[in-house]
Amino acid sequence: MNFPRLSPACLLALASALLLGGCASRGPLPTFYDFGPAAPSAAAQPAPPTVPVLVIADANGPSWLDSQRMYYRLLYADAQQSRPYAYNRWNTPPLQLLSQRLKTRVAQSGVKVLSATDAAAGMPLLRIDVDDFSQNFDTQSHSSGHVSLRASLFRGHRLIDQKTFSRSGPAGSADAQGGAQALAAASDAIAADLLTWLGTLAIPKE
Repeated sequence: MNFPRLSPACLLALASALLLGGCASRGPLPTFYDFGPAAPSAAAQPAPPTVPVLVIADANGPSWLDSQRMYYRLLYADAQQSRPYAYNRWNTPPLQLLSQRLKTRVAQSGVKVLSATDAAAGMPLLRIDVDDFSQNFDTQSHSSGHVSLRASLFRGHRLIDQKTFSRSGPAGSADAQGGAQALAAASDAIAADLLTWLGTLAIPKE
């Protein structure tokens, strides 16, 4: 069977149409969020005198917090189900975002912060276990960012103290952008609570 010969202009138009059709089928490009710059804030407390140097391990948590997906819950519909946004993502997984934010805020307070690989044996070590990090909708138009974690301070193999911290903050808008801002604020508030707690602890010498 012989097919009609197409002119170069027709071939270009056909290729453009196929390309545009392929792009449209993939849907919108995702929007990426993080906590924004960690500017000095009133939440940062003076360096606790009992913790001049602190090793902060990277945060642990459930596997769904180790991906770039942004999750929310509809408390008014099904509080047991977490749902991912379709076209919104974190720049890096929440566990990494939260780890870096806590380290930055503790360092801003005057404490020298080291990683687990750089620390000498016997230095105080702070371990963070994250229980929740999500945007919760009370209604279709109102949501808040909620962060809950457990902090454990060790010296060598000895547990000095352990405490659970939870913070929630209202989102400025009922979408992923509002959730990202609310979660950043809640994380900063927990960092301030963490510094206050560290300042109350008496850490024994090795």
